[in-house]
Amino acid sequence: MSEHEDLQAAEQLSRAYRRITSELSKVIVGQEAVIEELLIALFARGHCLLVGVPGLAKTLLIHTLADTLSLKFNRIQFTPDLMPSDITGTEVIQEDKSSGSRELRFLEGPIFANIILADEINRTPPKTQAALLEAMQEHQVTIGGQRRVLQEPFFVLATQNPIEQEGTYPLPEAQLDRFMFNVLVDYPEEEDELEIVRRTTTDHTAQVEATLTGEEIHQLAEVVRRVPIADHVARYALQLARSTRREKGAVPDFVKDYVSWGAGPRATQYLVLGGKARAILHGRFYVDVDDIRAVAPAVLRHRILTNFNAEAEGITPDVIVQKLIDTVPVSHEVSTDGGQERIFRSADAL
Repeated sequence: MSEHEDLQAAEQLSRAYRRITSELSKVIVGQEAVIEELLIALFARGHCLLVGVPGLAKTLLIHTLADTLSLKFNRIQFTPDLMPSDITGTEVIQEDKSSGSRELRFLEGPIFANIILADEINRTPPKTQAALLEAMQEHQVTIGGQRRVLQEPFFVLATQNPIEQEGTYPLPEAQLDRFMFNVLVDYPEEEDELEIVRRTTTDHTAQVEATLTGEEIHQLAEVVRRVPIADHVARYALQLARSTRREKGAVPDFVKDYVSWGAGPRATQYLVLGGKARAILHGRFYVDVDDIRAVAPAVLRHRILTNFNAEAEGITPDVIVQKLIDTVPVSHEVSTDGGQERIFRSADAL
């Protein structure tokens, strides 16, 4: 695409963002930040983990989002007895009544959809979580030694209850790292909660209209990856992630005091991709440092493992991320040949 075509596509994506949020507002009251983070991840081709107490409309939000995007939606309720084949599918013996011959036939599981709601994902054992991990990372499942490719676009939007821990299986760090965003769903504001009560205690049911097809989402996601990012902005994202690693280089004292393990390279990639998607959703075809700062909590909070000192003093990963945002400087560097600083025009340049 030419630069002019990219700008036109960027304007199309910005308009689509406004239409989607308008349709979602017919059903979902408030939660603007949550909706924005979900759509950023969607157009950056990332998976999301939504963490919040029951009753905050996490399931309704995801279901409504799928309706506005004309995508196939499946919900998987994770339970302790859920097996890998329950989500990936299984092979069954089918008999041809006319010939009497038998053959194996594959029955697709609910994972074969565009948007998967993995409800209460931490309630299922590691064996089933591992099957979901392959689907998230490779966009495929392996059954009977045969690889089966999933439909595109493919997104896993998982929910988790942060309060009830009895009978749960904490997600492995490797699987947590596959989620682009960890989105915190908080209680609604007072006026928003009053509006929720008004809407849900009458016989009126709001209907949303589809705004984008799967093919359009795929094309717009390609445009997001072509958004240019200046070298100093990319380096700022890099320094945010590297500053969480207590064993590597010069890091702030509070990281040494409170962090056991920091974020890996995937965090920097998601900071940049999230910044690109946020920029274009807000009508800009370039990434600003504020875009990186805006997505940093959702990208980093589940990639920072705090130690006992942090737990004893009530220091959460969100507190550490905010301290990093406040302390990590932005370095405006110029190339050694006296020219302009380098501009990354592809996420692959990192």
